Amino acid sequence: MAPLSFGTDGVRGRANDELTPEYALAFGRAVVRVLHPEQLFLGRDTRRSGAMLAAAVGAGAASEGTDVVDLGVLPTGGVAARCANDRVPGVVVSASHNPFEDNGLKALSARGSKLASSVESEIELEVARGLATMTRPTGAQVGAVRCDDAPVDTYVAGLLAAAWPTSLDGLHVVVDCANGAASGIAPAALRALGATVTAIGDAPDGCNINFDCGSTAPGVLAAAVLAAHADLGVALDGDADRCVAVDATGHVLDGDWLLALFATDAHARGSLTGGIVVTVMSNLGLHRSMRTAGIDVVEVPLGDRYVAEALERTGWSLGGEQSGHVIFADRATTGDGVLTGLLLAQLVAERGPLDRLTDGLLVPVPQLLVNVQVPDTGALADATEVWAHVEKSRAAMGEHGRVLVRASGTEPLVRIMVEAEDEAEMRQIAEELRAAVLAALGNPRAPG
Repeated sequence: MAPLSFGTDGVRGRANDELTPEYALAFGRAVVRVLHPEQLFLGRDTRRSGAMLAAAVGAGAASEGTDVVDLGVLPTGGVAARCANDRVPGVVVSASHNPFEDNGLKALSARGSKLASSVESEIELEVARGLATMTRPTGAQVGAVRCDDAPVDTYVAGLLAAAWPTSLDGLHVVVDCANGAASGIAPAALRALGATVTAIGDAPDGCNINFDCGSTAPGVLAAAVLAAHADLGVALDGDADRCVAVDATGHVLDGDWLLALFATDAHARGSLTGGIVVTVMSNLGLHRSMRTAGIDVVEVPLGDRYVAEALERTGWSLGGEQSGHVIFADRATTGDGVLTGLLLAQLVAERGPLDRLTDGLLVPVPQLLVNVQVPDTGALADATEVWAHVEKSRAAMGEHGRVLVRASGTEPLVRIMVEAEDEAEMRQIAEELRAAVLAALGNPRAPG
């Protein structure tokens, strides 16, 4: 089995198979060897395997002489906020939106941000060296592991401080916590601002995280919003770094819609710093909407880490991904779905119904996403026949559509995205690309 490596959002694999306690132990040691921290924060989501892997990461870090502060179950945004506030690096044990059988390890810097690729490469090398090298500390030099007294209270207080001074009195919000790390936390934060809250997906049992709930299944939220006659719905994912919304009519709004809404609102108020940062997955409709509004757009590769890096480089304040990662760089160091939900609810409370705010805001170009399961995503880079087909498709569509083919950074999938004004053309191109990927990479299974 090939060793695990960093993708777009940390290291991921099937828990206790690809991602083992032995690997997590080596990972904890490697993080300490590369970053040399005196202290390390450790958080996780609600997966059954989370406590096991977190214990291994903590043991690895402590064996290198670093004190570990276990924050328990806490959203990625909460761990990142503690890292930034205390200038201490951290590790989050989570596979985000993946099914519960998977788990992952995300390393955060002392600034609360994702690590640079070069630093992640150093950690990979240290993990590969395993347990055989370097003398370990003994006696009083062994790191201690302790649990934080009130990580949730600290996180919620930080969320309320980062939100706008707008009451949610009279607003009914349905929040889908994806049976993940924000269960209980997101409803509490909304209620603290005065909202009436209906919570769903808030009963994690270790195995139901992201299962028919949360941002990957927003239809569940849409039905709940309509049934409750609520004003707004927000859906999070397992570690609550994503947010997808639903308006009072049941219309699902992904990250592109949220970015367009927040950007145009801030632009109108004169509070938008620069423009916005988006990824290659963002719909052409968002680009056109921003052009009409006079808002500059910078496009980066897929991954919220690239969005964060571009925001820091440009000094801009807003960016994100279609999947629901939204980064408010003046309020948080990383995507935080709970914060996004709070700010969205406040915008609705101040300016009126969400369906009216988004009416005519953007016109999405039809977009089709196809996932092709393959045995080795790394082989895509050298699949010349696939890339030749991609270039042919791009030339055929010109400026009226887009094609993107990439290896997933979190799953054994090749992801195909096709946008086109003509839906029939879009589906035909997507199917041809799917067939080309299968022919080149040799896997007969291809769930769409």
